[in-house]
Amino acid sequence: MGRGRWRGCWRAAGGALVRVLLVWAVSTLTLLVLARILPDFRLQSADGDSVTRVGLTAAWGAGAFGLLTALVWPVVVRALLLVPALVLGLLVFFLNGSLLLMALSLIPDDRGAAAAPQTAVVVAAVMSAVASATSTALAVRDDEAYRRRLYRLAARRRRRRGPPPGGGPGLVFLQLDGVGYGVLRRAAADGLMPTVAGWLEHSHRVMPWRTDWSSQTGASQLGILHGSNHDVPAFRWYEKDTGEVMVCNRPTSAAELQRRAVARTRDGGLLTLDGASRGNLFSGGADQLALVLSVAARRGRANRSRAGYFAYFSDPANAVRTALSFVAEAGREVGQSLRSRLRAEHPRVARGGLYPLIRAFATVVERDVVVSAVIGDLLAGRSAVYADLVAYDEVAHHSGPHGRDTDRVLARLDRSLALIARVAEHAPREYRFVLLSDHGQSPGETFLSRYGLALEDLVRAGCGLPVSRRAGRTRSGAEARAAVLAALHRPVEEDGEEARPGSGSDPVVLASGNLGLISFPGLPGRATRRRIERAYPALLATLAGHPGVGFLLVDGEVLGPGGASARLDVPGAAEELLAAFGPGAADAVRRTDSFPHVADVMVNSAYDPRTGTVHAFEEQIGSHGGLGGEQGRPFLMWPTDLSQPDPELVGAEAVHEVLRRWLREHDGPQVPLPALPALTPLLEDPRREDARREGPQAEDPQPEDPRPDDHRPQDPRLEADSSGTLPSAPGPVPDETR
Repeated sequence: MGRGRWRGCWRAAGGALVRVLLVWAVSTLTLLVLARILPDFRLQSADGDSVTRVGLTAAWGAGAFGLLTALVWPVVVRALLLVPALVLGLLVFFLNGSLLLMALSLIPDDRGAAAAPQTAVVVAAVMSAVASATSTALAVRDDEAYRRRLYRLAARRRRRRGPPPGGGPGLVFLQLDGVGYGVLRRAAADGLMPTVAGWLEHSHRVMPWRTDWSSQTGASQLGILHGSNHDVPAFRWYEKDTGEVMVCNRPTSAAELQRRAVARTRDGGLLTLDGASRGNLFSGGADQLALVLSVAARRGRANRSRAGYFAYFSDPANAVRTALSFVAEAGREVGQSLRSRLRAEHPRVARGGLYPLIRAFATVVERDVVVSAVIGDLLAGRSAVYADLVAYDEVAHHSGPHGRDTDRVLARLDRSLALIARVAEHAPREYRFVLLSDHGQSPGETFLSRYGLALEDLVRAGCGLPVSRRAGRTRSGAEARAAVLAALHRPVEEDGEEARPGSGSDPVVLASGNLGLISFPGLPGRATRRRIERAYPALLATLAGHPGVGFLLVDGEVLGPGGASARLDVPGAAEELLAAFGPGAADAVRRTDSFPHVADVMVNSAYDPRTGTVHAFEEQIGSHGGLGGEQGRPFLMWPTDLSQPDPELVGAEAVHEVLRRWLREHDGPQVPLPALPALTPLLEDPRREDARREGPQAEDPQPEDPRPDDHRPQDPRLEADSSGTLPSAPGPVPDETR
């Protein structure tokens, strides 16, 4: 037995040595080719050298570069943790070039010192890419070597953090942002997503669920991860009590929404114990965070929202590979946009400016970093992981939810799922995969394109206010734009009129897909229909009678075309008026009507049940945010060995209960919030921290917050923090993706 084990060890060591030598040889050959074709890069003395001497010089340089990359690079990346993540991605090439210059300077007799800095950057990038491709190809050909490497990584992580808690399988929740139930079924049936199709055939089931009226990521993911999306009427809304506009993809707003949800439920979230949150708007109570927007407003080393970037870029080959894919994706978007314009496809929105870069970020950079973080979580044996892949949602907003562009994105997402599933086979514990989406997308021409004016212009005209001769465009609120700005350390809509409108009497008009919100700062409290009609006699009739408007909600009353109206408190009346918008539409509107911060007037665009189209008030031909069509029918896909959900799932909070039940079935993280001493950080409002500091410390009575969803515990042992993170143990918790 011992002899066989030693024989296996020697065989493994020999195989590893052979792979190192092969990578070294390929790197040497690459260096020779580059020295041949680049005019200002040489590997020989000025007097010339023999072929053998040049080969030895190249081998020396390739070996020194590989050794420096392995030893110095992780230290350099750790020293740059405070640099914006995308800036680090660009610095990778220059730092890599610096390492190459160092390696060339180590070559005897000054034979490699003639490389210019800009040439060193190119040479280093090519060598890193070739070395990565070679080692990957060798690992693929040697399944045993790949498996052993994964086992070593898993064992190393287990030694750092101990054995996985609980004896049951772990759960991985993978959110395919914006993929509706119909889109998933079609993609599986058409062969676009063979991994999903195989799961559905052998091990999984799928069903649709119904979103709330606010069918967008902020409301859905807050409900799924934290069990409450109360008082989230839309993607963006105006709050009269503070004079601020809340925007779900603004870091400060996301942190406040998370705080409110935790205060209402008195529970840290779905991922409270031994959980990981990757690429989400909210933490879910996880202590392991990467690319989480609700903590992106914080600065310094304590901010772990960008830790996944640094973990990923710590390997220069990853940076090179992702950079090449980034450039290819941006070029692909430019080509697809040009083709759409030449074919005069309709509907169409502008896809120029920075959009190709934003799309490339969502479909390449964020995807690669999130997948890498999830793989690390699997190898670490975490109990619960929730990750959001936003690629489809971003592309569908500008290309439409159906077509060649989105089909390619779905195919690449399926390959990411397949990679994660393969890695799970080597994890220290068994894993179950749950796929779900937060909403779908409904196609349709924008309101501006169809009718020649924006919703704000229509509102101002109905109020008798001057309207700009040039129709204004409403910027898209897609999540990827906020993620890009967070990665750059830039605030997202933190300043300016959009974040805090003026105190005048002009109406504040905001858009959330095909849902519009109108608030009147000059009318205190929630304005009644009578007060609105007294101040602006023509407004409601103008809006309700417009062909692009489906219905209005005004203080408990639904107004439809042709003067139709229905009180929400009259049984059956609203159901009849809203029948075209699908089952449960009246209940969704009725729930939103009860929110403290619902707008004075809520406007849902027209919806055509025959074509499934809506009219977004933003610049999106694939939209979500209101009622009508596929946007309100996301999917939930689960392994058959988990318990069956209720046949009718309505609302994100109901999905949260299902996921929590599955965690209990697998001995997952279920810790009641009041039992934990780190509770108050989630319940304190960071916007009142400065006011508390200015008052007398001993005489501050902690005034009661009038908001109905804010219930603070009175335990004086609790310390304040606004992160929304709930550590599973006292003291700082390291992020092991670094």
